[in-house]
Amino acid sequence: MALDTPVALFLFNRPEPTARVFARIAEARPRQLFLIADGPRTEVERVRCEAARHAVGRIDWDCDVRRNFSDDNLGCRVRMSSGIDWVFSQVEEAILLEDDCLPHPTFFPFCAELLARFGEDERIVMISGDNFQRGRRRTPFSYYFSRIPHVWGWATWRRAWRHYDVTMSRWPALRDARWLEATLGDADVARAYRRLFDDTHAGKIDTWDYQLTLAAWQHEALTLLPEVNLVSNLGFGPDATHTKACNSPDAALPVQPMAFPLRHPQHVRRCVEADDFTFETSFRIRRQSAA
Repeated sequence: MALDTPVALFLFNRPEPTARVFARIAEARPRQLFLIADGPRTEVERVRCEAARHAVGRIDWDCDVRRNFSDDNLGCRVRMSSGIDWVFSQVEEAILLEDDCLPHPTFFPFCAELLARFGEDERIVMISGDNFQRGRRRTPFSYYFSRIPHVWGWATWRRAWRHYDVTMSRWPALRDARWLEATLGDADVARAYRRLFDDTHAGKIDTWDYQLTLAAWQHEALTLLPEVNLVSNLGFGPDATHTKACNSPDAALPVQPMAFPLRHPQHVRRCVEADDFTFETSFRIRRQSAA
């Protein structure tokens, strides 16, 4: 059965993982597919960029394919943000994957069902396929609510993406008003994110996702996270842009199938215990005090 939800795949210079992720997308047979590629930084890199684009060249199912391939290298921050802008200039919702994020087949129906269920709920900013709880189940349901937007395989709506600001224009005023400390209620987490937001705003970190975190927190919006991990990040290693630590406990996490029908929580309530665990283990924020 074809997938009605649009899918967007972001690729660059890694043909091998790109081919694996694309094969999983092909199994889902989305009726609409967006392919977004960054350009090479050097002539040597051009060969790998072309190979990655070739890896997504064969579409053997009925599909509306739209391509946005850059001739020049835009970098992570601009390519990702502009690519997502391009997707949501055309569709109301989408599932988004990067070239190193390999989903379990049940990731697609999981996202599709929750996109439909929460499409008009402004309390929800996105759906993620990631679970970093190291095998711990936090609820008896299929997913829980978190304040942490995880983007190794995710889905969202145009209505949520409209809050995104790649420049983080409001951050200096929010920082000076100590908004972050008041919002998070945790001095240690706030301190860590204040540094990350400062560096991202100043252009010291070439990224796009901390801007998404800021937008979600500004609007007090939550992310839906599955109770089993649905996406494995294959991209850890010295050639990665950000995930260079091969010994990270989050590298290439195994995936499990999501059981259907989904078991939906009765209330929209953040799982504080799960978030605290993620801040301490995956993000390595030592939490000793409360703001």
